[in-house]
Amino acid sequence: MSTKAQTNNNIHFSDPPIANSLFNSPKWAWLWLIARLYLGYTWISSGIGKLSNPGWVQTGEALKGFWERAVLIPDAPARPAISFGWYRTFLQFLLDSGSYTWFSKLVVAGELLVGIALVLGLFTGIAAFLGGFLNWNFMMAGSASTNPVLFSISILLILAWKTAGWIGLDRWVLQSLGTPWQPGKLFQKE
Repeated sequence: MSTKAQTNNNIHFSDPPIANSLFNSPKWAWLWLIARLYLGYTWISSGIGKLSNPGWVQTGEALKGFWERAVLIPDAPARPAISFGWYRTFLQFLLDSGSYTWFSKLVVAGELLVGIALVLGLFTGIAAFLGGFLNWNFMMAGSASTNPVLFSISILLILAWKTAGWIGLDRWVLQSLGTPWQPGKLFQKE
């Protein structure tokens, strides 16, 4: 049996049934709740840990130290933490311009806001994307730690954006606001 259909000279491939069910059916919302709560708790814990550290919320010295270690190019045969020269140049620019003083506050706020949004199930797809972007940047700077796992969970939550917040505020917020391509109840003309 073929999974493609001919429509107006365009070929359409349907999703595998398991993917369609996992990412589109509210019956799997409990799975996404577990992933959301784990990821949200991780981000909130990380942000709260930084809140009491003046190196993060006042001077930015903690982020400065992280960036300085990341841009180092060790003597051979060791490998540098950053594999891509353009990313090292980007971080060096941020260091040279003193951006760590304000950027560290942005990291703390981002971790807390992403975590809160994920726990509440509010704009889950957007929050997961932003959390994944944070993880991606940490990985690009050479910090593996738990970032690959957290990044992978974020990708799954992005794919499940329609149902990942079903057991959360998205269930009502998305119906009311809708999406840019499909306005919700608040924006529909009657």
